[in-house]
Amino acid sequence: MNLLPFHLVTLTHPDWEAALACARRLGEDALPELRLDLFPEADPEALVDALKRRCLVTCRRASEGGRWPDDDEAGRISRLVKALKGKPHWLDLEWDLPIPPEIQGARTHVRLLRSIHVRPGCFDLEARLRDLPDGEAFKWVGWAGRLGDNGRLRAPMRWARDHGLHLSAFLMGPKGLPSRALQAVWGGAFTYAAPDDGPPAAPGQLPLATLRTWRAAKLHPGHGLCGVLGDPVLHSRGPAFHNPRFQYALKDLVYLPLPCGEASEALEAMDALDLLGLSITAPLKLTLPAALGLQGPLNTLWRRKVGDTWQGANTDAEAFSEALSRLAPGPVLLFGEGGVAGTSRAELEATGRSVLQASRRTPATVAQVAALAPVGIVQATSLGMLPEDPAPFPDLLAAARPSARWALEWIYKEDTAFALWAREVGLQLVEGGALFEAQAEAQSRRFIERCGGIP
Repeated sequence: MNLLPFHLVTLTHPDWEAALACARRLGEDALPELRLDLFPEADPEALVDALKRRCLVTCRRASEGGRWPDDDEAGRISRLVKALKGKPHWLDLEWDLPIPPEIQGARTHVRLLRSIHVRPGCFDLEARLRDLPDGEAFKWVGWAGRLGDNGRLRAPMRWARDHGLHLSAFLMGPKGLPSRALQAVWGGAFTYAAPDDGPPAAPGQLPLATLRTWRAAKLHPGHGLCGVLGDPVLHSRGPAFHNPRFQYALKDLVYLPLPCGEASEALEAMDALDLLGLSITAPLKLTLPAALGLQGPLNTLWRRKVGDTWQGANTDAEAFSEALSRLAPGPVLLFGEGGVAGTSRAELEATGRSVLQASRRTPATVAQVAALAPVGIVQATSLGMLPEDPAPFPDLLAAARPSARWALEWIYKEDTAFALWAREVGLQLVEGGALFEAQAEAQSRRFIERCGGIP
């Protein structure tokens, strides 16, 4: 019987046929987790037999994110015992639970994974590692209230690795994403994944394809961490852009989305996670550089190694300037007031273009737009992040239409309402995706050339 593979994939499908089909597609690096609480009407032994014994059997209580009633513990244990008749490779049994005799008697053909889900705010991993229950593998799950909470797992996980323990310790929630992806870096032996064709089993659980794309199983303690800081960032194209470039350059770096909306929390996380390279997005492009004593707005930070002074650049400005050089000169109508709006205005004025800036807090009038007769329109608001978002300031767009020749969109989602409008009226359009590619390429070069690894 083998030890656990690196990826454990929870079968969360609405019906067993879909779950079984998914399990059969998994490679040797992934083991299906059979959650009996998700298939309460099925015969446990038959489920295990269908998986040809290659599975981890779990029956999760409702208080721990599962569906089995907390007040039916006897029924839950009975269900686990029934599954043992199929001789699964692994069985999940709660950390603090004494091993029932029926399960102890099956230890000749099943290995035990001892698991614990602790309450939010509890970080007792070190104490629990000093008092381990009987088992072959161990799982500790907490909750990330702040991004820097992930760093609290690093020291005990290194201790576990150095002592030969087969451990996975991670935090749930969107801010716990680094702990799930960096198990191999910090000393963990396995991590949990959502099926690619099914929903996550817990908040923050990543799809198997994502973890494989990031090569989570092949990361090692020498890998340094880069990422995109801001809120929201879970949709970011940054990981798909930067990680292949790091891999091609044989650079021991990995790039993750790091959700965080406040500069104070970002500073804490930068130290707790030993971050080396950062893309900064809203709302941190001004506040985070200022907290570091740097002149903003900036969208890129890097340092050679932990402890070095942070350096910064604005690759948004570089990409915008390049795009602007190919567009007709003349006055510009600028929407927005955040970091990219400030960057846009500075670059426009540096080329001698007149700018009329409009935002919710500083509105412009139709008469002002008509008097300006803008040649270009720059969309630098957050509208377009959501599919239902409308185009900004439709009355001002209508007033700008007679003189406009081009439009530029900062949001890099396809077919925003603004981009659709620009195409419909026949304007030359610089899409947000093109700006993203240009600024991200400049970021990748800096990360690869100027960020070291972890010694």
